[in-house]
Amino acid sequence: MRVVSLVPSLTEAVAATRPEVLVGATDWCTHPDGLDVARVGGTKYPDLDRVLALAPDLVLLNEEENRLADAEALRAAGVPVRVTFPRTVPEALDQLAELVVALGVPVEPPWLRAARRAWA
Repeated sequence: MRVVSLVPSLTEAVAATRPEVLVGATDWCTHPDGLDVARVGGTKYPDLDRVLALAPDLVLLNEEENRLADAEALRAAGVPVRVTFPRTVPEALDQLAELVVALGVPVEPPWLRAARRAWA
């Protein structure tokens, strides 16, 4: 699996869960420290040619963070995209859990379990 994240918080979640699948991120994705992946520009204006050149199996976007036009262009190019738009902390945790499943992780990672306990 090859994942490009156009959302800093999702980049961090992927890096904490399955770092080996993360192949690209925005210039604004600064965590975890030392993140060594291809950079594809900003969240609002990513370089879609660079994204496509990474041959992603999945691109992560957020409805508030990224532009609909970029999601549509990626879909038109045949790239699967996952768009998040949590409005509450529980929704955010549920969407992170769905992402973990999409990454092929069979068990909820400790960081997500701890976050769920904190908000229970």
